[in-house]
Amino acid sequence: MRIEYVNRETGEIEVEQVVGEKYLNWLYTSSVGMGLLELIFKKKVFSYFYGKFQDFSLSKRKIPQFINKYGVNVEELLLKPEEFRNFNEFFYRKLKAGARKIDDRENRLISPADGRLLAYEKIDIDNLIQVKGFTYTLKELIGDGSLAEDFQGGACVVIRLCPIDYHRFHFPATGVPETPKVIKGDYYSVNPLALKTKANIYCKNIREMTIFHSEKFDDLLLVEVGATCVGSIVQTFTPNKLALKGQEKGYFKFGGSTVIIFLKNGKISLDEDLLDNTRKGYETKVKMGMGIGTCC
Repeated sequence: MRIEYVNRETGEIEVEQVVGEKYLNWLYTSSVGMGLLELIFKKKVFSYFYGKFQDFSLSKRKIPQFINKYGVNVEELLLKPEEFRNFNEFFYRKLKAGARKIDDRENRLISPADGRLLAYEKIDIDNLIQVKGFTYTLKELIGDGSLAEDFQGGACVVIRLCPIDYHRFHFPATGVPETPKVIKGDYYSVNPLALKTKANIYCKNIREMTIFHSEKFDDLLLVEVGATCVGSIVQTFTPNKLALKGQEKGYFKFGGSTVIIFLKNGKISLDEDLLDNTRKGYETKVKMGMGIGTCC
């Protein structure tokens, strides 16, 4: 499957390098693969032990090959490649100060992560788009129908992180986060191939939801969704304490992952290029800190 996206920095359409592409194609398109997916690969125990393997010192042998194959920019890493003790440490690597430029204008919402972004306005909370032909409901995603109603007609931003991406996520605005709610689930892939073959993946996978009382955009819902081989979602912030725009919120251990933001009706105008690319069926590759919308 050819996955194309728009690189926001260049405006060019690019083709994604998919980690484990042959494995994903087999797992999500063949009858044998689909059977094993339900029996083994979606289970927590598989992702847990696969993720734990990335903690072993032996796993660091993969780092140089991974960097070379997928073009990871080592100049922006806080540590040198040889300083990581295992592959997981490299996977949730920190970046040097200034490696990501934060749009610090008060009226701007920023992308909380590096990844491929889809943007939606005037959402129907009972028909949120997973991909064309597959939808899910906000109630199913967060497990709270009353809270979901607050976001009817609002905006939704979905940022899909690939295994090659920087895997720390940050606050998209300044405000006060509540204690995150953990929602148990499975570990399906969030690759577009999987999204097109399995319904309600976001509602089936493990996820964490945080109510965020922002200063400029009213209350937001911040949702992190785990995926195949994600050892865990790690929150690094302090609940009920002011968090600044761009401050780290947490990180994912090994695997592809997704961050979703929900905003209330009338609180934001998302950038037109993001909306236009989404309407055309393209994700937009963004970096953490890029402005993605303006408060109304």
